[in-house]
Amino acid sequence: MSACAHCQNPLILEVDLSDDEDVPMQASSSKAPAAPTNTVPDDVTLGVVYRQCLLDSYQVTQCPSCARDIASNSPTGGQQVLVNLNNEGGLQENLDILPLLTEESYLRAYPEDRICRAFLELCREGDFAAIVGLLKSCEETSDDEEEDEDMDDDSPPVPRKSADEVLRYQDPIGDMQSGLHAAVAAGSREVAWLLLLLASQLPEMEFPALVYQEAGALGVMREDQTGKVDIRSLRDAQGKTAEQIAAEMGGVWHGWVGNGRLAV
Repeated sequence: MSACAHCQNPLILEVDLSDDEDVPMQASSSKAPAAPTNTVPDDVTLGVVYRQCLLDSYQVTQCPSCARDIASNSPTGGQQVLVNLNNEGGLQENLDILPLLTEESYLRAYPEDRICRAFLELCREGDFAAIVGLLKSCEETSDDEEEDEDMDDDSPPVPRKSADEVLRYQDPIGDMQSGLHAAVAAGSREVAWLLLLLASQLPEMEFPALVYQEAGALGVMREDQTGKVDIRSLRDAQGKTAEQIAAEMGGVWHGWVGNGRLAV
């Protein structure tokens, strides 16, 4: 059996089968049995290195065993880490895992941003209802909050993000995009309207009645925006606002550019 060149542990991953419908449950036992597990390969063929060792090193472009540079230039001119990944999904050859390693390493350092990154993904998917549900969950408080599944019992609690912080979040490992940038790039006018309603100073008369109706049906309303950052003013890593991206795209954004909807 192969072992990690860094930690010498076997290159396997234990998969918890307790949620598998085919595994019988023994609820009547006075002592709960150990959750059944199965093992699958979990190697990243660089040397070979265990995937967790790459994450623990916080240097995702260096081999944690020999410190050699494992990144190469991508066709677009950026960096990539091409590997043969063998895990529960089978063997995947020449897979660029740099985006995954970068995000996982970032979230280990800043676990409180997990909800913000989920928000950006929903903006890209155009999931209006799910965005509302996520934002409402930010304001829910409880004396008995469930602990993060990824955190140890003695770990400090993960700071909560407010809805205002989530709405105005800019992705530091994703070109500093905001939710409005993501919605515009995805061509989602419904999500753009929602974000303008909740995080901009666009005059109320500019909103179609349907926008208020849909938001009201999902239990959200516009709050006073005085003193808050207008989401339309946020710029990505290239210095572009959401309106500039819309102008470059055209299409669904015809009629939005130049009239103040996407620009302060």
